[in-house]
Amino acid sequence: MKQTFRSKFLKWLALFLPGIFLLGLNIGTGSVTTMAKAGADYGMSLLWTIVASCLTTYFMINLYGKYTLVTGETALQAFRKHIHPGVGIFFIVALTVGVCGSVMGVMGIVADICFEWSKTVVDGGISPIYFAASFIAMVYFIFWNGKTQFFERALAVIVAIMSASFLLNFFIMMPPPIDILKGLIPNIPEGLDPDKSPFLIIASLVGTTVFSGLFIIRTTLVKEAGWKIADLKKQRNDAVVSVTLMFIISASIMAAAAGTLYVEGIGLTNASQMIGLLEPLAGSFATSVFAIGIISAGVSSQFPNILMLPWLLCDYNNSKRDMTLPKYRVMVLLISLLGLVVPVFNAQPVFVMVVSQVFNAVILPVTVLGILYLSNRADLMGNHKNKPLENVFLSLILLFSIYTSVVGVTGVIQLIN
Repeated sequence: MKQTFRSKFLKWLALFLPGIFLLGLNIGTGSVTTMAKAGADYGMSLLWTIVASCLTTYFMINLYGKYTLVTGETALQAFRKHIHPGVGIFFIVALTVGVCGSVMGVMGIVADICFEWSKTVVDGGISPIYFAASFIAMVYFIFWNGKTQFFERALAVIVAIMSASFLLNFFIMMPPPIDILKGLIPNIPEGLDPDKSPFLIIASLVGTTVFSGLFIIRTTLVKEAGWKIADLKKQRNDAVVSVTLMFIISASIMAAAAGTLYVEGIGLTNASQMIGLLEPLAGSFATSVFAIGIISAGVSSQFPNILMLPWLLCDYNNSKRDMTLPKYRVMVLLISLLGLVVPVFNAQPVFVMVVSQVFNAVILPVTVLGILYLSNRADLMGNHKNKPLENVFLSLILLFSIYTSVVGVTGVIQLIN
């Protein structure tokens, strides 16, 4: 009976592993920092942006997933075959550069948070480099196991810890329910600093949620799961679970900052500040729960980050995804070691994260254009090609992605100068 229950549970879990993988890729310390800053500076008034971003992500996940269900081709294979090989190479290079920046920034922020948190236990705290090295070793050890199923289940456990932490935090530090409801109404609010425009924060919220890498990797996961067009409903259900959890976690992070820092009139520069700022406002327990959530978010996003390049290469070359090959193990080790850059050289982790977002901003319009072209080809999609309403939505997403790109790049240029 015990074995039967275990078998049923694992079978049920397998249905949602692609969605859990996407959640781990999407919710990282970059998302936590952005959501927390939005909540600290603007309360819950930008909640509508998270709703719009999650709906856009759901639409794009389904569109890319449907293409693979119908044609059996992943996104990179389709770009290479039906558009130009250079388009596939562009995605490999741009996503890899973005991911390398993310690996440095994420591990820098996680190590910084652990350092701040350790001060409550050890006088002077434990050096960030020890935390960074420990997490890098743990993630690489799990990768070394080589089995995708084991890797995905390990990720599922970490994502579950992250989700539970942020959800518990929401109930501890939640703002008034009326503020949450008001936040669902689209508006351009005034923040704690009236001289700062909320548009860059809005662009950042969209950029961290509507991530091109999600849609590219999604097609690989759908193909690996062996889903066909008959599994369209299963694919949609998986996307619903992924995006719903994405919204709940993002809203919970925003609410934690809105219910404490915004109420007290305290702004926020980066996520590690929250450890010191939250304790006198919410208590040590709530602060510890929030810290566990951020650490879990960082570690869970490292899993897909270090796998991005080898998976993209396998996808582009249509080769078997065997991560035990020496070339992939060396590749992943070198990418993993980038996580030591911020602690060793005492770089600014938030700055590194922001610069890496430039590549994500540039990729998104190309990602939208790619699926707009492919999903309208009757010779590829047959009866499943885009309906007029789908093309209207895609066109609106394209326009907004271009705007987000311009705002994001301009913001980074100003930051550098």
